[in-house]
Amino acid sequence: MRRVIKKDDSEVIKKDLGYIEGNSNNNLKISKILYKEQKGFCIYTEEYLGRADARDIEHFNPNLKGTIQDSYLNWFLVKHQWNKEKSSKWEDYQPILHPTATNFDERIVYDSGDYHVSELDDEEATNLIKLLKLDDIILADERKKYIQRKAKELSIYGVSPEEFFKILIDDDIKQISYLRAINEEFGIDIWSMIPEL
Repeated sequence: MRRVIKKDDSEVIKKDLGYIEGNSNNNLKISKILYKEQKGFCIYTEEYLGRADARDIEHFNPNLKGTIQDSYLNWFLVKHQWNKEKSSKWEDYQPILHPTATNFDERIVYDSGDYHVSELDDEEATNLIKLLKLDDIILADERKKYIQRKAKELSIYGVSPEEFFKILIDDDIKQISYLRAINEEFGIDIWSMIPEL
C-alpha cells in the first residue's frame, strides 16, 4: 500500500456528493469517480479492480458512516473482501494511521514484498498494518511472486523497466498489480505511467 493523495478538485467535491445509505444510484456516482481517481486500483491491495471484482466504497473510519462528518476524505474504493474483513475490527486497532497521511510511505515501509513499520513504537502505523492485513501472508506471497515473474519477464524482454511496464499497461492494465512494490523493486513511478481513466 502506498500513500493515497486525495484531489482538492475531485468531482465528488465539485458535485457536492454525499454517501447515502441504500441509494445505489447516488453511491454509484461516487464509486465511478473514486474508480477513475484511483485509476482502477484497490487502495488496500493495489490490485486492479476488474469488471468481475466486487468493489465497495470503503468508509475508512466506519464510525463516520451516516454522519455529517463522513466525506470524500473518508472514502476509498476497495475490493469487497478487504472491506468485509476490516469492518468489524475498527475499534480493536486504535489509534490508526490514515491512508492520506503525508508521511505514510516513511512510516509504513515496503521491504521485498512485505510491509512493516519504520519505527517499532509507531502504534498508528502498526495498527493500520494489522487492521488492513497488509502483512497478510497470502497477499505478501502473491506480491513477491508477481515481482519475481515481472523481473524474469523483464530480463527476457531486454528493455528498461519503464519500457516493459509501458508495454504491459498498453496491452492490458490488468497485468499491473502492487504499485508500490513495482516502484520500489524496479525504481520507476508506475502511477504516473498509468493513464487517467
